[in-house]
Formats: sequence, C-alpha cells, structure tokens
Amino acid sequence: MKALIAMSGGVDSSVAAKLMLDQGYECVGCTMKLYNNPDAGCSSKTCCSVRDVEDARSVAARLGMPYFVFNYMDEFRRDVMETFARSYTLGKTPNPCIDCNKFLKFGALYERAKELGCDTIVTGHYARIRKRNGRYELLRAKDPKKDQSYVLYNLTQEQLAHTQFPLGDYEKTYTREIAEKSGFINSHKPDSQDICFVPNGTYTEAVTRILSYKPQPGPFLTLDGKEIGTHKGIIYYTIGQHKKLGLPQPDGPLYVVAIDPRKNAVIVGPSQALFRRDAAVKEANWISGKIPEAPFACLVKVRYRQEAQPAIVTPTGPDTFSILFDEPQRAITPGQSAVLYGLGEDTDVVIGGGILQ
Repeated sequence: MKALIAMSGGVDSSVAAKLMLDQGYECVGCTMKLYNNPDAGCSSKTCCSVRDVEDARSVAARLGMPYFVFNYMDEFRRDVMETFARSYTLGKTPNPCIDCNKFLKFGALYERAKELGCDTIVTGHYARIRKRNGRYELLRAKDPKKDQSYVLYNLTQEQLAHTQFPLGDYEKTYTREIAEKSGFINSHKPDSQDICFVPNGTYTEAVTRILSYKPQPGPFLTLDGKEIGTHKGIIYYTIGQHKKLGLPQPDGPLYVVAIDPRKNAVIVGPSQALFRRDAAVKEANWISGKIPEAPFACLVKVRYRQEAQPAIVTPTGPDTFSILFDEPQRAITPGQSAVLYGLGEDTDVVIGGGILQ
C-alpha cells in the first residue's frame, strides 16, 4: 500500500509519516507550496517558509522517504486567499482553513495522490475515520483540546475512503514524544497559531493587499436605523465586536450586531441583540452522501472552539439547511461554518456542515 504524506514541516505531519511507515506503508512525502512569503505579507516564520520546507525535507530524509514540493500557488490564491478577502468586503468573517482543506489538501492534492498511484492521503490532522454499516464516518479526535474535525466537514465518502489521520487517537504530548524519540529536527517546533497568510492576525491588511482594496467609510446605524457615527470600512468589523468602535455609549456598551454591505453600514446595538436561536446555512455537505429527508436533532458548533449546542436542523434544499437552537446563541456570524455532530453515543460523529448566511 502506498501513502502520500502531506508534510507542513511541523511535528504533527512528521509523526503521521512515521506512524504510516511503522504500519508498513510505502510513503511519499510532499509539501504544498501555497504562496510566496513576500506576496502574502508573511515573514520567514510562517507556514510555507523555506525553513518549513527544509524541516519537512529533513524528516523525510531521516525516514528514508522520497520527498517533493508541489506548486499550488495559483489554486491557493484563487480558491482560498481571494475568497477570504472577498468575504470580508461583503461583511462576512470566513474561515480560510476550511476552504484550504476542501480545495487544496483534499481537492488538488488528493487528485495528485491518485496520479502518483497512492492508495491513501495522510495528514497530521487530529480527527478520526471509521467505517460503519458500509459508510465512512468522520469523528472528533480523542484529544478534545486538539480536535480539528470542525474544519474537515467537507470531506466526502470517496475522500474518507482514501484518507488517514494517524494522530486521531493521540494527545499532542505523546506526538511530541514520538518526534523526539525519532530524532526529528522539528520535535519542539511550536504550533502555528495564525492563519498562514495572515501573520499576527492582521486580517484587514491581508484583505487590502490581496484585492488591492480600499476600505470606504460609512454609517454606524442603531437597530432602528439612526445614524450615530462613521466607521472606517466594513472590513474592520465583525459580529460581536465591542472594542475600537469609537462611538459614544451613554446608554451602555454597544456591539456590532450586523453588517449591511449594500448600504456599507455597520449596525450596532446592546449585548442582548447578539443572541438568536435561528440560522440559515448554504454550501452544505452531508458526509454520508445522503441529504436527510426530515428535520433532526443534533449538536451544532458555529465557531471552531465553541462547545457544540443542541438544535433542530431542517434540510431546505440540495445544499442548504436551517438551524433552530434550543437556547439563544451569541454572535452567530455569517461566513463562519456551522458543523453538525450526532447525539448520544454518536456525539463524536460529524454529520456535515455548511456556511452561515
């Protein structure tokens, strides 16, 4: 059996490669070149740097694996960076890691794996896959602190059948122990925290750079439509934001409760205006490959680190569904993803997900 190992230069994918070799797989290592650092405004300390490539190459050599660097810069800019930037100009708050997994790691790279005659693609994600009743399921990782199932909800049955996540049953401390015992150069390398092409979390700089976009000032509006100030451009704001509004707040704290790109307006209100029970979702993916025929109860996460909340989900079309939470949720944000999990014994099972409207 032959496996293509997606190697970022970090400790997780390096250990994933070793574990696959230990299982007897013929392994080929690769790193995806996604952008030039200066083009993305990044320093040499971020993903895709020369050091990351050299770290991955070093580990591959230590393990005796062939190693390649594949150029996906055009695809990454089109499908991830520009999509991310356009979403911000429309008043949304996207998660580019989800698009990267969908279009690059399990899209373009998956196709490359098939061209190379590989039976499976392997990444260092913390998630699990199992086969039950003839279908593949995506599950949360055993380590809840490292679980990455939220960003993997777009996987299909075909992709799951040819994907492995060797770290899904491990805690990060054990992963580092394996790396250290294996003599990997990156065994103590810190985890990446930022979006790879957005160093230091400066989203607005990324948007203006990627699209050559110039933010336009517009009105701050209250919930009843009264103009109370001027904002510096909608890309500077997100739902739930309280700081850096620059508004007088004599009647109590104000928060961003909505963004209207058609009016170039930012709508503000009190904290209680952020809470709602309902949400609409588009671009849905059902991991089973089948659209549910009726409303069903499940657990839903509307942001990466949120604890999943009970709700009723109703399919409304081939790739849309609505959510009605049992309890009001704070700051449901367009552009983020709603990811669905099972109930009872299936709370680790990812049902699917989509983009919040």
